Amino acid sequence: MPTHTIRIWDLPTRLFHWLLAASVVALVVTAKVGGNAMVWHFRLGYVVLALLAFRLVWGLVGGRWSRFASFVPTPARLLNYLRGNPRPQDKAGHNPLGALSVLALLGVTAAQVSSGLFTDDEIAFSGPLTRFVSGEVVSQFTTYHKEVGQYLLLGLVALHLLAIVFYALVRKERIVRPMVQGDKQLPEAVPPSLDSLATRALAIALAGACAALAWWVSSLGG
Repeated sequence: MPTHTIRIWDLPTRLFHWLLAASVVALVVTAKVGGNAMVWHFRLGYVVLALLAFRLVWGLVGGRWSRFASFVPTPARLLNYLRGNPRPQDKAGHNPLGALSVLALLGVTAAQVSSGLFTDDEIAFSGPLTRFVSGEVVSQFTTYHKEVGQYLLLGLVALHLLAIVFYALVRKERIVRPMVQGDKQLPEAVPPSLDSLATRALAIALAGACAALAWWVSSLGG
């Protein structure tokens, strides 16, 4: 059967994906080490904040298959996929189940980073926004960040990795390689994602703005 080589994941999306994955791993490590490593834990938290802000904007203006409009499933599309009636587009970007997984990961990661901005270990480190809320609210955010959020995130990451293994071994679909190279081999032609010098320049500008936003948030601690 002939296949079509289609650019699915633009370079900014791929860089976001791998930078976020590396940052989450480093956040877990620094949190477990504690002590002076917490300095880097906070810095990495700001990196993830910038990455998430970038992904939110890129989900509106980025490459076709990186846009939320292309992969957030409607109930009908999800039901058809579960019934074994996928559309050709479901093999291009995120399928409906994969889309739900991505949205859950982004949501839980955002909640973890946001709660970290309000945490206080009552020893040496506190988030930059703790001074804007009451001690009770800080305590609630700290409890969520340390005792709930991190385990939700780790659980979703584990499910994500298991899904990659399942698709590789059972469905014989390569998920990781396209997120490295950008292209997918598809049985039917679909519109590609735009991945030009102009779109990459736009991504650089947006990334700079998001980094500035994260720096500003970090400066609110005084």
